[in-house]
Amino acid sequence: MKLVIITGLSGSGKSTALHTLEDIGYYCIDNLPLSLLQAFGAEMAQSNDPIFQLTAIGIDARNQPDTLQRLPDLVTELKAHGINCQIIFLEAKDEVLLRRFSETRRKHPLSDLERPLAEAIQLERQLLEPIHDAADLNIDSSYLNIHELRDSLRQCLTNDPAKGVSLLFLSFGYKHGIPIDANFVYDARCLPNPHWEENLRPLTGRDQPVAEFLEGHGPVVRLKENIQDFLEQWIPSFEKEGRCYLTIAIGCTGGQHRSVYLVETLAQHFQKQGRTVLTRHRELP
Repeated sequence: MKLVIITGLSGSGKSTALHTLEDIGYYCIDNLPLSLLQAFGAEMAQSNDPIFQLTAIGIDARNQPDTLQRLPDLVTELKAHGINCQIIFLEAKDEVLLRRFSETRRKHPLSDLERPLAEAIQLERQLLEPIHDAADLNIDSSYLNIHELRDSLRQCLTNDPAKGVSLLFLSFGYKHGIPIDANFVYDARCLPNPHWEENLRPLTGRDQPVAEFLEGHGPVVRLKENIQDFLEQWIPSFEKEGRCYLTIAIGCTGGQHRSVYLVETLAQHFQKQGRTVLTRHRELP
C-alpha cells in the first residue's frame, strides 16, 4: 500500500497535486484532520480493500501546531505498519503567493481581520517548517505553470524504482534567484559567455552555434565531465537510500546560454545510460 501526503503552503498548488494524483489512480482525501491520520493508517493496514492500494491525503496548516509537529512521527508509525508513506511539500516565493491570492481573490486560511495576507503566509511557513524539513520531496512551484507541475508530479510518482532514480536537470539564471528545491546546484558563470558574441546573443544553449562556441573552450568540457563523474559516482548511493528523484540545477547569469547547454548535454548523456531524465529551462519561454 502507498500513501502520499500532500502538504505545503496555501496557493502553492496542493489542489492541483491532488487532482493529478486522482487522475493517475490515487484515492484522494483533501484536508484530513491530522488527529485522524493514525486511525486512517490502521484502517489501511488492516483492510483488503483495493481502494487503499494508492491513497493520497491533503493536509494544511489549519491543524493544531502541536499536531503538525507530530506528522513526521506519525509517518514513521505508518511505515512500521507496512505502509509505503511519503510526504510531498509544495511551496512558492512570497511574492508569487501574494500575486496568486490577489488574482484569485481567495482568502488565505490563516488570514483574518487582525492578520493580513503577508503575515498569514509567514505564519504558515513557520507552522509547516517541521514538515518541510521532513518531506521526501520539496517542489517550488514559483516558476511552474499548472502543466509543468502536473508533469513533475506524474514523473515522480509513476517512476519505476527498478529503473533507478529519476533525474531532473534544471537550468536557471542567477539574476532571477536560485531554485530552492534543487538537490545539487552548479554555477556555470565562470565559463566563457556567448552573450558577449553579438551573433550568439539572441540564441540559446539549445542552438548549434552556441553549442559549438562552448565546446571549443576547455573549461566548459571539463565542468561538464566533472558534473557527469560526480553524479555517476553518487547516484547509486541515493538509489540505495531509496531516493526516487534528484533535481540537478545549473545556473548562469541569465539562464539562456551556458546553463541551458549544460542541461541539454548532461540530459543526453544520462538518457543514453537508460536513466529516466527530465529537462526544464526556467528562464526560456
